[in-house]
Amino acid sequence: MISYLIRRLIAAVILLLVVTAVTFGIFFILPKLAGQTVDQLAQQYIGKNPTPADIAAVKRNLGLDEPVYVQYWDFVRGIVTGATYERGPTTVQCDAPCFGYSFKTNLEVWPQLVDRLPVTISLAVGAAVLWLVAGIVVGVISALKPGSFFDRAAMGGALAGVSLPIFFTAQLFLLLFSYELEIFGRTYVPFTENPSQWANTLFLPWCSLALLYAAIYARLTRSGMLEAMNEDFIRTARAKGMRERRVVAKHGLRAALTPIVTVFGMDIGLLLGGAVITESVYSLHGIGEYAVKSITDNDLPPILGVTLLAAFFVVFLNLVVDLLYAVVDPRVRVS
Repeated sequence: MISYLIRRLIAAVILLLVVTAVTFGIFFILPKLAGQTVDQLAQQYIGKNPTPADIAAVKRNLGLDEPVYVQYWDFVRGIVTGATYERGPTTVQCDAPCFGYSFKTNLEVWPQLVDRLPVTISLAVGAAVLWLVAGIVVGVISALKPGSFFDRAAMGGALAGVSLPIFFTAQLFLLLFSYELEIFGRTYVPFTENPSQWANTLFLPWCSLALLYAAIYARLTRSGMLEAMNEDFIRTARAKGMRERRVVAKHGLRAALTPIVTVFGMDIGLLLGGAVITESVYSLHGIGEYAVKSITDNDLPPILGVTLLAAFFVVFLNLVVDLLYAVVDPRVRVS
């Protein structure tokens, strides 16, 4: 188990380095390959009517005149150990992890991400609990009663849930339950201030996300359970006189969990990087909303910060999934 863990940790670190290299290349190398000069690249991240002094400052701060390998080293070193930036006659220290300063607001990116992260975590975790419980329960019941009315109705509802886009269901929920019936609030309140109001304002966003993902998980669970319940080890367990509930929970569901764990790790990792559409519809000031605003403003440092933070969550959750594999399926430990 220890060697398995070490291998997965090393693979996660290598993957993060690859992600930083790809991200760096997209933002700093591809534009040059497309024909942009260093001055044009610097001007792109300033705004309208930049002065020569502004362009020179961006080139210095981003090291655009340096060789590519020096730029990448400074990029990674800034994330790990921090960086120093020039602001006119003075210099400012950006503590690690340093993703730079916003070109539009002159605010450090990392504190902005940290301030918005609780909103995104609240949204992602709450929705994940709903869709995981609902999807697995519905999928198991459908698999145990294939062809029944419940199975047909549940899979029909799952198909509708997968087909309806989030921006439609989110706005529909908002119109009906917030504006018309006024059951749920529209202004986010931190959990530490008022837990009940926090849940009240996030319930509709949770349902909007959970409707889509629960439908996917229900179909995955049903498919996995149908396959598992026809395996030889299930017949052996029944032949030993084991209760059906125990057969389903301990053997059938456990065998069907591997693909669900895989997809769940990816989904929750991506959502922690920002649920862009949901946060935009419900005016939640999370990571996704921050990313949309930064892209609209053509603000490079926040875009880099969100990209790398989302990549970290995906890699970290995949590492957790690998470890869960060893719990769910002991055969993975020796692979």
